[in-house]
Parts: sequence; structure tokens; C-alpha cells
Amino acid sequence: MGILQKKYSEEIAPKLKSELSVANTMAVPRMEKIVLNMGMAGAMKDEKILDEAIAQLTLIAGQKPVVTKAKRAIAGFKLRQGDKIGAMVTLRGGRMYDFFERLIHVVLPRVRDFGGVSRDSFDGNGNYSMGFREISIFPEIEGAAAGKSIGMEMTIKTSARNDDHARALLTALGMPFKKVQS
Repeated sequence: MGILQKKYSEEIAPKLKSELSVANTMAVPRMEKIVLNMGMAGAMKDEKILDEAIAQLTLIAGQKPVVTKAKRAIAGFKLRQGDKIGAMVTLRGGRMYDFFERLIHVVLPRVRDFGGVSRDSFDGNGNYSMGFREISIFPEIEGAAAGKSIGMEMTIKTSARNDDHARALLTALGMPFKKVQS
């Protein structure tokens, strides 16, 4: 059990239970999974682009990603059903907590002019999404992504029933949200 995972079970969960007035311990919000996704527009023309993205996503996540394929054909994008268009990986358990800890302590502080992450990126069901224009801010990618800049999307799925509970959970875990302007 990692440091953040242990801290959640011993300190954060009991604190959230009292703060959010949750009667049942199992109803306390928790992170369920983190999904990392890379959509590669050029992957249809050049297989090497997708292979490079898979290698980099493997370094970032610590596990092998799954290749995503187009569900339907879109003529305007010259896309056929079944074309390989990206890669994604789902992190759960210890790897999820380790990734989240690296994200808040190592990756986000490396972002230029970082003032916090957006408070408005919740989906209404307690899930938080954010994107990275450059994956070179991850320390695992040092020098490896010297070529073309690649972006990535990240979604944190929580068990929270609403955005306020999810925001309280992520704040307690250390997510650096932007300060509210008054």
C-alpha cells in the first residue's frame, strides 16, 4: 500500500465522512480509476506515430496501454471503422494512487506559469477531466519526446455522487485547484 493510499484510508476518509455528513463509511467518496488517453490523428497514415505514443504512455502509466480503434467511419476525416486512432490505459488500486501522487507532486509543478487546475472540469457526476498539451512535463519522457509534441487527456473517476463531494475528495488528496476569486 502506497503512502497516499494509506493516508486516504487512515486520515482522509474519516475526515471526509464527518465533513460531508456521510452516515455509511462505504459512501465516503474515493477514487475508483484514472484513465489516460491519447488520440493520434496521424496514426492512420503512419504506424510509427502510434507505436511511439504507446511506448510513451507505457512509461508514464507503468502498464501497457490498449490500442483504441474507430467505432464508425467518418468520411470528412478519412476515417474507416476499425482504424487504429489512439491508445488508452486504465489505472486502479496502488498504481492509480502512485500515479496521482506523482501528478500532484512532480508533474503539475513542472507546468510553466502553473496557477492551479481548473475547478470547472467536473462532469456533474463527480468525475474530473483535464488535458496536457505536452507530455514532456512527465519526468519519464525526458528527451524521448524530442520530436512531435503529443497531448494526453486524463479522467479521474470517483465514487462521489456530485461534483462538490468529488472536489472535497480531490482537495483532501492534494489536488492544487485554482484559488476562488472573490
